[in-house]
Amino acid sequence: MDKATILVVDDTPGNIDILVGILSNDYKIKVAIDGPKALVLAQKNPPDIILLDVMMPGMNGYEVCERLKKDPLTCHIPVIFVTALADTADETQGFSLGAVDYITKPVSAPVVQARVKTHLALYDQKRLLEQEVKARTKELEDTRFEIIRRLGRAAEYKDNETGLHVVRMSHYARLLAIKTGLPDKYCELIYNAAPMHDIGKIGTPDSILKKPAKLDGPEWKEMQLHAEIGAEIIGDHKDPLLEMAKRIALSHHEKWDGSGYPNGVAGFDIPIEGRIVAIADVFDALTSVRPYKKAWTVADTMKLIESESGKHFDPELVEHFKHILDEVTKIRDLHHET
Repeated sequence: MDKATILVVDDTPGNIDILVGILSNDYKIKVAIDGPKALVLAQKNPPDIILLDVMMPGMNGYEVCERLKKDPLTCHIPVIFVTALADTADETQGFSLGAVDYITKPVSAPVVQARVKTHLALYDQKRLLEQEVKARTKELEDTRFEIIRRLGRAAEYKDNETGLHVVRMSHYARLLAIKTGLPDKYCELIYNAAPMHDIGKIGTPDSILKKPAKLDGPEWKEMQLHAEIGAEIIGDHKDPLLEMAKRIALSHHEKWDGSGYPNGVAGFDIPIEGRIVAIADVFDALTSVRPYKKAWTVADTMKLIESESGKHFDPELVEHFKHILDEVTKIRDLHHET
């Protein structure tokens, strides 16, 4: 097992020598003779614990501790003040800045060893707990995302043999979001929310979904209801993923020129995730076999999408989609229907 690393910070070489002598048999020791050098060392290779003098020229120990606790890279490192200042007010100030302990000089070897050992053990327990919490949180998030994907596939199974449509189009949506320059977190969110876009088809009769011919007027009206049904199924929730999934379900059939459904909104009034999914959804629908049609070629599909730029689709997003077409076709080939 690797030895823990201790950063000793003191402007007096003799004090450093004493602490090194006490701790070097059990730990790796790094030293800094002033505050700025301590901050650089802590940021470059964060130690497991820091023993910090208070009275140093230039930047004193309190200032160093405050800087450490404000930096995301070093805020978690336990800090023990080692100082000749023995007043209660000094100790209180040290603890208020985030230090875990306060040792007065001249130091006692058994006290230093015991305090360091204790706080390293507590720090290890804290890190282990944080890792377990992160792992559990990741597991719950993965489970939630998988449930959403499976619900999306459940809707697709009503008019699609394998449900791979939701897999492909969610990949396309993420690629388009990335190309558009949206934040990484948003791109992952749209990837996980997009599979719910047609969840409302659960409420659409099979006679309409599987009809091998063009829908008549009443049937088309019935089909259009799936957008609102989907939004109702997802419902109102503060979770960002479900909020986005609802917006996508409700808006992915809106058109740039305002001729879409269910609300006839246009242009930038359509949420960007709805505009992105509109392109991803149509591309995959056209290039896939459906009960009422054969699969279109990628070339013919792109001609249609380009012709609808500024009418059905956001023209800027169409241009971005053209630039990721090679990546899109690779995903299409990887997740093709069998």
